[in-house]
Amino acid sequence: MGKIKIIKGDITKLSCDAIVNAANSSLLGGGGVDGAIHYAAGPELLAECRTLHGCKTGEAKITKGYNLPARFVIHTVGPIYYEHKPDEAEALLTACYENSLKLAKERGLKTIAFPLISAGVYGYPQREAIKVAVETMKLHQGEFEEITLVLFGEREFGFAKEDYPAYIKRI
Repeated sequence: MGKIKIIKGDITKLSCDAIVNAANSSLLGGGGVDGAIHYAAGPELLAECRTLHGCKTGEAKITKGYNLPARFVIHTVGPIYYEHKPDEAEALLTACYENSLKLAKERGLKTIAFPLISAGVYGYPQREAIKVAVETMKLHQGEFEEITLVLFGEREFGFAKEDYPAYIKRI
């Protein structure tokens, strides 16, 4: 059985098979984790993303990692929370994790790290976003050596410590 862990840190520094990018539908870079990943990966990532012709909400596409320690970047587009009914937003967010994990499994990848998708400027409530992430990861943990949820801020890390203390890892 693979392990799930939750850490507070910078996803662009992780050495794993793939990191997931919480991208916008253009896949051409943006703010937050998307901007950080594009910056750390270098201009080749943007060049490859231009060939993918965007991505729909809930879907996922894969590129090389370029200058990142991760070999690949899986780009997924989370829902903008207030544009959907809560159950629709949850289904779309779940699809982000499911489709990213499916793509990783198809490629034979064993270690994958996720940011907290949609919980920044897209407005998904952080505590609920963590629940969707962890519960979806738990369904697939047997397919991977390690699945990591990387939280950037103190607030969401606090929620994770309260709700999922067994998965917290200090780095």
